[in-house]
Order: sequence, then C-alpha cells, then structure tokens
Amino acid sequence: MRAAVGDRIVIRGHNAGERRRDAVIVAVEGQDGGAPYMVRWEDDGHESLFFPGADALVERRAAAR
Repeated sequence: MRAAVGDRIVIRGHNAGERRRDAVIVAVEGQDGGAPYMVRWEDDGHESLFFPGADALVERRAAAR
C-alpha cells in the first residue's frame, strides 16, 4: 500500500451494522509512501499511528486544479 499526506484511509465494517471508519493521512512515516501512517480519525478527531491491514483502502486526494 502506498499513500500520501491528504489521502484518506477507509476501513469498512466486517459485519452487518458495523460502521465504516475514515481517517486522513497527516504524515507518512514509512519509506516511499509506505506504512505506517499518522492519521486523524474523522469520527473523533484523535491522531494515531496506523499500520493498515488487508481491510484498509486508500482513497487518493483529488488533484489540485
């Protein structure tokens, strides 16, 4: 997985009724865009170091026009 500052991490719920979690990448700690990432979670605003699992997706930041 490769990502950049401003991209979003999305984790979808695994079971019915589980909510989706979203975070914005605020820093890339790994080499060449790799994990781990410092993220700010959308639901409560806290920041944490995140090592994505197989259930995490990256949504690229829209390119500036």
